This record gives sequence, structure tokens and C-alpha cells, in this order.
Amino acid sequence: MPVSDGRGRCLSEIGSLFRAFYRAFPFLEIDPLIEYFAVFGGMGDQVVLDPFSGLEANIETQILSHFDETLMWITPSYLMDDPYRKLLIAVARGDGKLLNIFRRAGLSETVGGSLLHELESLGILRIEASREPPVRRGRKNQPVPKELRGYRIQAKARFVRPFHRFWFGFVAPYARELEQGEFSRFWDNYRRHRDRALSLIFEHLSEALLVHTLADNDPVLSSGSWWDRRSEYDLLLVTRSGRLILGECKYTGRAVTKRELTKLQDKAAQTGLRVDTYALFSRNGFSKELSGMAGEGLMLFGIEEFGKLVDG
Repeated sequence: MPVSDGRGRCLSEIGSLFRAFYRAFPFLEIDPLIEYFAVFGGMGDQVVLDPFSGLEANIETQILSHFDETLMWITPSYLMDDPYRKLLIAVARGDGKLLNIFRRAGLSETVGGSLLHELESLGILRIEASREPPVRRGRKNQPVPKELRGYRIQAKARFVRPFHRFWFGFVAPYARELEQGEFSRFWDNYRRHRDRALSLIFEHLSEALLVHTLADNDPVLSSGSWWDRRSEYDLLLVTRSGRLILGECKYTGRAVTKRELTKLQDKAAQTGLRVDTYALFSRNGFSKELSGMAGEGLMLFGIEEFGKLVDG
């Protein structure tokens, strides 16, 4: 049974883009493949990577040094004009929540909503609905508590292609300087916020990997990130058997320890989630203590596991 609530198509899409990127650059190992995918994903047919240079060198040769040529990858071209540009930069640099995007871009909800609808129809963005339940009234139709009266459940806007997220998050804000061959501010910003370019893509690939892993024995019916007025989680999935799986993704330079699991368990308890299984994803593996805890209630996925997304 496919993933419901619109996520099946999105997961299939990110998986297809990742496999296509791997076919274009099969010389990349899984770890650098994810890094390059976060920058160039969705544009593999137009990118010519140098396998003997690092990611930054390829960014410079493919994007910065040939800015006018790379600019032609952005279609329609008016996406680089306001208000589209401001909106897309707000999506790339913010938390994705619609009201926050409109506020950051300086747009009304009416104008912003219309632009989002257009960008969704163009395949640039997709809208991820919140799975937070609506605020319930008290007994006998009592009014909503005062502290919740102004609260609104918000969907999030996400980029379909990783390249577009990278472009509008890191490149577009410095377009005028890059056109003049001035790269310093771009590199300063990129090196300070590099993890932002990678972490969300790692999260999406982690979701696709978990759905793939469970497909045969206990298919996922609902998946995605979870956010409400109090908390936010990288992944929350519900399977056909009714199992609730809570996941966290760590694209960091160190092994994940038991402490991270304990923090996630405490946070889930505070939110009131009845978690059956925890799933942790790590770029740099897990401590021996945590690895020894893996079992029915704890699933661990190291970087090598992501190779399953490109197999076949």
C-alpha cells in the first residue's frame, strides 16, 4: 500500500532524482554523493563535475565562474525577478512555514498564496501539509483558551529540486556580486551555513530510506516531518500495523550517542507521542553503546545504508 497524504509522490520524486544523479555521477561514493546532490540535485544532465576536485571547487567552476550560463538553468527566467525571487529566497532560508515565508518576503497572504500556487504548478515548490490536529474546544462548546486564539496551523513550502533550494538560499542573494566576479561574500555565507544546504536533503533522503526499508513487511501509510505549536521532529511515520516511528537525522561530523536518543525520547514524552520505534540516521555512525541497543524499538541507519536508494 503506498504512502498516503501526498507523500508517496514526493518520496518517489526525491528517490528518482537521487538515483538519476547517481547514474550521472557513479564515481561518487554515497557520502559525497549526498553532498553534491544537495547542491546540484535535479540538474545532473547540465552539470559536468570534475571527479578530482572537491565540492567547493566544483561549485566555483560550475556556478560562480560561469554565472551567466548557470543563470539560464533557472526557468522561467522571471523567477529571478521580484516578487518571485524574494519569495523563493524566503522559502530557502526560512523554516518553510507559509506565514513566516510571506512575512520574510514582505508579501500579503493573498499575493503570497497566489505566487505559491503558481510555483507549485511550475514544479518549483511543493506544499507539505501539517498533520497537527486542530485546536479542540473545551466541554460544552467552551471557547478556545486565550493563548491559542491567535494560533494558526501552517503548511510548509518545500523545493522539489535540491538545486533550486541551493540557488535561492545561497546564490541568488549575491547575484549582482557574482555577475561582477566577486565571490567573497558568497563563500563566507556558504561556509557559515553549509549545514543548512545539507541537513534538509539528508532528512528527505532518510525518510525515503525508511519507507523503502519498511515497504515489504510493514508499509508506511503516513510520513513526513512533524511540527506543532510546541515541538518539531524530523520524521514521524505511521505504518500499516499502526506502529508510530519517530526519527531524527544527524548530518554531523561525529558519531551519534545514547544521549541523542534520550533527548528525543524525553521530547516525545513531553509532546505526548506514544512512540513504538525510534529511527536514527547518522552520517558518521553511532557510539558502541547506542549500536548495542539496536533492535525492535530502535532502528539505526548509517551513511552506507543510503546506498539502498540507488541500487537497481
